[in-house]
Amino acid sequence: MHLVVSATRGNNHKLSQELEKTFKELSLEVKVICLEDYDLPVYTPTREGDGIPKDAHVLTELFCKASSLTFCAPEYNGSIPPIVNNAIAWISRSGKEDWRGAFNGKPAVVATHSGGGGLKVTQAMRAQLEHLGAVVIPRPVVTNFQKELNPDSAVAILGQLKTIAEALVSGGKAQ
Repeated sequence: MHLVVSATRGNNHKLSQELEKTFKELSLEVKVICLEDYDLPVYTPTREGDGIPKDAHVLTELFCKASSLTFCAPEYNGSIPPIVNNAIAWISRSGKEDWRGAFNGKPAVVATHSGGGGLKVTQAMRAQLEHLGAVVIPRPVVTNFQKELNPDSAVAILGQLKTIAEALVSGGKAQ
């Protein structure tokens, strides 16, 4: 199953739904989630001491079961939106010994619908996901108010993701 993670319910959620259609055209099983639907307080060590939120465990399980990932997130102050960083922080602290299986070795696509160009968020997400062990497809999906999603580009990028994910699954490396 391919997991599409929308940071917000706005334009990036619309983008994630458009990408979902492309995944289905490529005959991929896909699940779209929005991080705003998960009850995750701001991560702090003190808050962790109160116990891991149930939704952190739910997200960790979804990420671990996914064979590949796509993140749709807007650019916040030239970087990753706090909701994405917070979700990743909770996943990494979920208490599950193999939480790295949420990212490690999984092909990923970075996508954005940003008010500006969106280049900085794609670079920042790429760096973070690669640090976590994901294999990020070199070409991001970038849209904004002046540039709509190019269907041919989406098929090419997601097709590359599909090929890599299938190779990993057939090689027994992905879950």
